[in-house]
Amino acid sequence: MHFFTMITYIMRQQQFGVPAAMLLLTASILVTSCKKPDEAAPAVVTTPTTPAPTGAVTDTEVNNWILTNMRYAYFWTDKIQASPNLNQTPDKFFDSILYKFDATARPDGDRYSWIQQSADELKSSLSGETKTDGAVFRLYLRASGSTDIIGKVQYVQRNSPAEKAGIKRGDVFSKINGAPLTTANYVGLLYGTVDTKTYGLLKIVNNAFVESTDTKTATAVVLQADPVYMDSVYTIGGKKIGYLMYNQFVSSPSGSTSGLYDQKLENIFAKFKQRGVNELVLDFRYNPGGSLNTCVNLSSLIAKNAAGQAFATLRYNPAVTDAYIKQYGANFNTYNFTTKANNIGANLNRVFVLTTGGTASASEMVINGLRPSVTVTTIGTTTSGKNVGSQTVSDNTKRIKWGIQPIMFKIFNSAGQSDYTAGFVPATSVPEFANVEWLPLGTVSEPLLNEALFQITGSRLARRAAVDGVALPELPASFERGIGNGGLVADPARKR
Repeated sequence: MHFFTMITYIMRQQQFGVPAAMLLLTASILVTSCKKPDEAAPAVVTTPTTPAPTGAVTDTEVNNWILTNMRYAYFWTDKIQASPNLNQTPDKFFDSILYKFDATARPDGDRYSWIQQSADELKSSLSGETKTDGAVFRLYLRASGSTDIIGKVQYVQRNSPAEKAGIKRGDVFSKINGAPLTTANYVGLLYGTVDTKTYGLLKIVNNAFVESTDTKTATAVVLQADPVYMDSVYTIGGKKIGYLMYNQFVSSPSGSTSGLYDQKLENIFAKFKQRGVNELVLDFRYNPGGSLNTCVNLSSLIAKNAAGQAFATLRYNPAVTDAYIKQYGANFNTYNFTTKANNIGANLNRVFVLTTGGTASASEMVINGLRPSVTVTTIGTTTSGKNVGSQTVSDNTKRIKWGIQPIMFKIFNSAGQSDYTAGFVPATSVPEFANVEWLPLGTVSEPLLNEALFQITGSRLARRAAVDGVALPELPASFERGIGNGGLVADPARKR
């Protein structure tokens, strides 16, 4: 999910970068509605007393804008240094004021705030719209200690150039436009300005990667990804098993308020209910998060006897909390399960969720939020550990083009639980990335789904796949770029 080509090294510790003296006159989320939040930025309760600058925008002006917004909105606002160095580029400045995660010194620190040079592109990407060829891949070092990189396609977006070019899940590539990928050149080759990419593929022979002359070419376009990737109903013995692969919490296509994708979820659960589904598998392995309202919508289709009860509570810094209470009332930060005609909870005693390290934010919020209502069993590998969320901040005068996505709140379920900063460890470990060959998604022999079906039915529909080789080392987080950051975005003005 290679969003954000304008982000400066997003990785799992996304970076920020925008100056601070201008924020009060440009914060994009001056809340005026009487509703609650879903994907905007914070209300700024102070107004500027000086006119906006004229002339070219300088880095110092941007950095002042960043600092003002961050001092107001950032969850860790009390950790921002008193006099940060404004003489940096916006991305570096933003990074410099973050309360960064450190496993020893700051285990509660920030891994997820980021900055983007184009606020418009940031907002589009959070709605699933990006310029991409549609090949969603993961990068690995060719061997431990190597500087050579290979990519492995996790899935291909529907109706994308990559799909039309014949690129498919499990394809492995080591070259782009004829150049071997290395830790020194992969950023430019994969995330640079060249839209057309020719993937130089490797063959798999005897569970090993072998060089080949095979290539596939695709040209990036502005693509709206449909988050509802796949659904099925499996009838096995007396079980009716609903399966949903859902790749981002997005309610509508970018620029739309149609609720198209939320309606697709409603239609799928209507089908599940009509067909008597009594077991459910949610495939969130590549889902990085998204809209909080959509998270509540999906969870409300699943929860058992929970309509009207608390799904989650968000905790903001004191200044934002006070401002939102004045604007929306004391319960602005509590999100309740809603009544859904297509809810299937009455037929469910448990839910299975397929996970990887790419399962984050809103996906983890579903796991955490459902647990007081129904047994949730995770299968796969440990999730990201993102128990925090963000709101988009941009300049509503459009003078400053940058956008920031600061972490603004921490998430708790109805039992007051928020203890998953290290991720949800799977009840059953199935390391997808350890297998050389990846089977098509949705097939009963695919390892993660196969394990869920086994736990539901007690029998193997296909032989359990054995790990067929030593797992390749994944590209270190300090190198990773643009890997599916959907976040969890909230906006009290749009709270349902």
